[in-house]
Amino acid sequence: MEIDIITREDLRQFKREMLEEFKQIIGSKAKDSFEREWLKSAEVRKLLGVSPGTLQNLRAGGTLPYRKVGGSMYYHREDIRKMMEGGNDNG
Repeated sequence: MEIDIITREDLRQFKREMLEEFKQIIGSKAKDSFEREWLKSAEVRKLLGVSPGTLQNLRAGGTLPYRKVGGSMYYHREDIRKMMEGGNDNG
């Protein structure tokens, strides 16, 4: 019976390979930002064609709901669609 010893470097290499595969899988599923459920501020600004200040006003006024995770703001795709159609069910 042969015994294989796994070193820390083997584990680090495995981790790097797995992370790279995850990035490829996630990247291929999220090519079109509007297909994703949650969008970051930069994506929303580009999609709506607005400045950072305008996006902040939409948040502050309650026109566009958002979630803050860590230091990033995320916007639900459905909320953006509703706002673009002129309806906001938050009031």
